[in-house]
Amino acid sequence: MAFLHPQKILFRHCDPAGIVFYPRYFEMINDTVEAFFDQVLSFPFSAMHQTSGIPTVGIEATFTAPSRLGDDLEIALTCTRLGRTSLGLAYDARCGGEQRFAATSTVVFINDKGQSQPWPSDVQAKLAQETGGDA
Repeated sequence: MAFLHPQKILFRHCDPAGIVFYPRYFEMINDTVEAFFDQVLSFPFSAMHQTSGIPTVGIEATFTAPSRLGDDLEIALTCTRLGRTSLGLAYDARCGGEQRFAATSTVVFINDKGQSQPWPSDVQAKLAQETGGDA
């Protein structure tokens, strides 16, 4: 099941022509991941980043149509693969049913020294439900 995250296109996202400057989409992806970890996993970045983190180790995106100032995007996040220390994610951003971008990424759970580590058991269990796998 996809996690849906609304994103209003603001002036700060746009170039002088009022079209989203593509690096801003990556910020929107991160905002979606942060909201997912907080709202679905009950593992907010504010708590996680005191002793650990989840850097993105890979990302790929396709931009299918421009987004403009004032558009209301809905970004759907789906967990695609759960590893012992990693998580595959897919994103589909739409406005009024029209796809604006699609992306995939991989994040890795790390400790305070930057080394990969297993997901906490409660987070692992919730991620397993999201991916349809076993904890």
